[in-house]
Amino acid sequence: MTHPGTLILIMAAAVLAPLLVYATGRRIRIPLVIFEISLGILIGPDVLGWARPDDVVDTLADLGLSMLIFLAGYEIEFAAVRGDTLRRSLWAWLLSLGLGIGVAFLISGGDVFEAFVIGTALTSTALGTVLPMLRDSGQLRGRFGTVMSAFGAVGEFGPVVAVALLLSGRRPGESAALLAGFGVLTAGAVFWAMRPRPPWFARLTERTLHSSGQFAVRFVMLLLACMLGLAEVFGLDVLLGAFAAGVLTRLVLRRAVPESSEQVLGKVEAMGFGFLVPLFYVVTGIEFDLHALHDLGALLLVPVFLLLFLLVRGAPVYALAPRDLGRADRTALALFASTCLPLVVAITTIGVDQDLLASDEAASLVGAAMISVLVLPLLATRLRSTAGDASREQAAHGTAKDAEAW
Repeated sequence: MTHPGTLILIMAAAVLAPLLVYATGRRIRIPLVIFEISLGILIGPDVLGWARPDDVVDTLADLGLSMLIFLAGYEIEFAAVRGDTLRRSLWAWLLSLGLGIGVAFLISGGDVFEAFVIGTALTSTALGTVLPMLRDSGQLRGRFGTVMSAFGAVGEFGPVVAVALLLSGRRPGESAALLAGFGVLTAGAVFWAMRPRPPWFARLTERTLHSSGQFAVRFVMLLLACMLGLAEVFGLDVLLGAFAAGVLTRLVLRRAVPESSEQVLGKVEAMGFGFLVPLFYVVTGIEFDLHALHDLGALLLVPVFLLLFLLVRGAPVYALAPRDLGRADRTALALFASTCLPLVVAITTIGVDQDLLASDEAASLVGAAMISVLVLPLLATRLRSTAGDASREQAAHGTAKDAEAW
């Protein structure tokens, strides 16, 4: 089937996915991404065989992943996550990285580079997947949302940096130098973004916001393209550039057009979540190696990796979570932080392409990551909801006792 037919099937799956979420929502809340990936598996070569991606579809899927990471970078409010919360999130991720590589070294039988691939994948947090869930359920605002943003940002950004250092195919010193150069240029871009924009920028944004000009949206896309190109020039993973572009975009829009920034973001989100991001997830399902899981060993690795996501990523998050969070919130934070998928897909793809990771291990990791997206956020949301109901009931009971005593 040529790519126009495959693209039609992919977009049909993208339309069907939210319908299925709505249809099943009364019984159980299943994340949208699960339906998108599952429908991709269904129409892919391992089941119905209707869709087979080509260069055009793969390019669009890569743009979808970049847009997902870009939107995750935009969501981060560094002013809110700095200080003790940021330090705790950094130490939690570094501890996860040490544990992950150590455990992966045992799994790989001493293969260092395979251990780097598996260990880095175990430390990731799907912030771009978790944040929309938190926002839709009203959990993004407040203290918990701020802490989750900090731990999730490090869990998204840390593995991208680790991939650039450990899996670039260069010597660590050379990779570190290139990463430092990229960091210096990005810091310069941040300094530029923090400067006041000329008055014409805001006027042109307002004038074209509802016209065919769409100056601000085009400017955002230019920033994204520039940061992706800069990462490519430095030989780094483009996800690093996408994340940096999201951070820069937030700084520019919030300072230049604070009244219109949410409207501009809404248009960019419509482009991302309406087209590119679901395309990435459906293509992930299409390219998922379902036959690899027919092997009993690979199938048994799925629950093992799911448990390792919780132990390697979740346990340090729980241990180093801010002390002002209650036990239920800390457990929910660990569950959300252990939710992963996009970076697991990206990291395992790099591992397979560089012959560092077997396809069956990659399929097991991705399968476990899919289950994490399906199960862990539901458990976390239910845990917080139950704890909130119990607190309200206890408060009401205490009020009634006080009234009776009075």
